[in-house]
Amino acid sequence: MADPIKKVAVIGASGNLGKEIVQELLKAGFEVTAFAREDSQSKFPPNVTVKRVDYQSVDSLTSALKGLDAVVSAIATVAIGSQTPLVDAAISAKVRRFIPSEFGINTRIAGGTAIGNILQGKVKTLDYIIGKSQENPWFTWTGISSGIFFDWGLQFGSVGFDKRTKTATIYDSGDEPVQASNLPFLGRVVAAVLSQPEKTANQYLSVASFNPSQNQILKIVEAKTGEKWKVEHASTAEQEKIGLEKLSKGDYSAFSNLLRHRIYADGAKRAVEGEDNAIGLLGLQEEDLAATVEKWLDE
Repeated sequence: MADPIKKVAVIGASGNLGKEIVQELLKAGFEVTAFAREDSQSKFPPNVTVKRVDYQSVDSLTSALKGLDAVVSAIATVAIGSQTPLVDAAISAKVRRFIPSEFGINTRIAGGTAIGNILQGKVKTLDYIIGKSQENPWFTWTGISSGIFFDWGLQFGSVGFDKRTKTATIYDSGDEPVQASNLPFLGRVVAAVLSQPEKTANQYLSVASFNPSQNQILKIVEAKTGEKWKVEHASTAEQEKIGLEKLSKGDYSAFSNLLRHRIYADGAKRAVEGEDNAIGLLGLQEEDLAATVEKWLDE
């Protein structure tokens, strides 16, 4: 049996997802090191070691990674391409596990699509990691697809529900189930992956807190508030058209439009249910959709 993973570096530890990963790793008993740029003003919990690094320097990163067992990258999508020096440094420092910034849609099945082209940084990074793992069998990886960030999306409106105006935007029929994960849940997923290194080595895992349809969410918000919400119907085909037009002009805000088409279109089949949801492998359980929605309404 391989030695347990105990010492973990988190990249992007001050971000929305990174903060939750750090908290859940600490709760699970891991020793956490947060990497930050030299000029970063980010604050971290007192029980987290902070190392200042140059993300473009393999030497700087290698030095910071010495003695650590795993790297978890939670950097934002716009910075995805900068993970290659981190991968090279991890190998140089003999880090045993790399979890890249895959969180979101499954990039392994997005090839050849417009949204897949936007995510080429993620695709190429994981391809690079897999290649390096094959060259260095002791260097392992785990990819984690989470679907949409549900609790974050409720808070910032990207899920299509506005509690101030009691308005819901429903795409197509609103009956299509969608892969969705809460941020703290993803922190627990990462902790579970690293707690079971042999079981999760060199695997691409799709997880979800739950797989709600828009109409299920609408039913919950109306029941909780005791009011009928105003429903605005929209077309995912129109969203795709808008996204492609933006993309043709180099406007990468097209991602949001293309994502709506990809996940909400009737027949999209992007949910991860039953055995497709890797939480069973990890020893985790689905979360309570109604409890998540109600908590957001009460905040």
